[in-house]
Amino acid sequence: MSAAAGPIRYGIVGHGWRADFYLRLARQVPERFQCVGAVTRRADVGARLEQRWGIPTYRSVEELVAAGAPEVVVTSVPREANAEVAASLVALDTAVLSETPPAPDEDGLRRLWAAVGDRDLVQVAEQHPYLPVVVALRTLIADGVLGEVTSAQVSWTHDYHATALLRTLLGVRAEPARVSAVRTGGPLLEGPDRGGWPATREVRQSDHTLAVLEVAGRTGVYDFTEGQWFNPWRRRHVIVRGSHGEIVGNDVTWSAENGTPVSAPIVRRHTGLDGNLEGADLDTLSWAGRVLYRNPYPGSRLSDEEIAIGTCLERTGLWRRGEQPAPYPLADACQDHLLALAIHAAADAGQPVSTGVEPWAGAVRP
Repeated sequence: MSAAAGPIRYGIVGHGWRADFYLRLARQVPERFQCVGAVTRRADVGARLEQRWGIPTYRSVEELVAAGAPEVVVTSVPREANAEVAASLVALDTAVLSETPPAPDEDGLRRLWAAVGDRDLVQVAEQHPYLPVVVALRTLIADGVLGEVTSAQVSWTHDYHATALLRTLLGVRAEPARVSAVRTGGPLLEGPDRGGWPATREVRQSDHTLAVLEVAGRTGVYDFTEGQWFNPWRRRHVIVRGSHGEIVGNDVTWSAENGTPVSAPIVRRHTGLDGNLEGADLDTLSWAGRVLYRNPYPGSRLSDEEIAIGTCLERTGLWRRGEQPAPYPLADACQDHLLALAIHAAADAGQPVSTGVEPWAGAVRP
């Protein structure tokens, strides 16, 4: 980060569980993040935010931009309202970090792209490619450890989050895709949700969606059970396969220079365990004696999710300053939501569906 420019100055439109992630960043890492205000429609809600977080609130985006001069504004509003809010900020020549998804459906994505796509002011707050373990996997792939990547499987998160991971791991852009999917149901013991653990745990029927995406000669497998995000009885499963090896979870198998198959795990160093007195914090992820990832916010006590959200926000601010490439542009988000919608359409129809080349295809990152 440019020390002379100081912390990233950002505003928020909206409030609630998701917006609180961004407010915690300013509180826990004040040298890197500064929230200059939030927009809420109701004054009483604004008063509660002011008291809890110590920030000014406004009733319109125009007031926030005029008074707070944010470098970027996070839109944390329902998907039905998001496109309109983002467009109003772009009209003010203000950079946007839009919550996911940027629009509710295919037509909404196309309308949003037609309205603001050519302004290059909208990034999307898709944090999953910036989760520490995913950055470590991306580093191994980029360095050619697996050779040519041919397939990836993700059973972790849902919809556009999962397709963002699949596209990232496969290295595909906005090529046409053929999507097959099935949806079944089965019993699953309830886990916690955003509000914590349920008072009484029950076994409930949960939808399970399994999809295969064929894109540019590569294959992505989507595997998600309803409620899987927080459920401890459904662990993270990620597989990446290439011509010279594969990654299964945190275990990497690859071909040594002499052709010998060798294996080593990705190892997480977390301080504060046992007799360590450095405080509870992620330090590094390493593999075969090499550090693949180092926590960019040491001492902040952030969870992996918060680290990834902070990374996306900070990179958006630095992109606006001209110091770093865009972290996750609107075009990428449109493509990932398009694929997620295709998964549901294929499951509903009971037969494969295909996506075409959309107006944003040329802007999707290589």
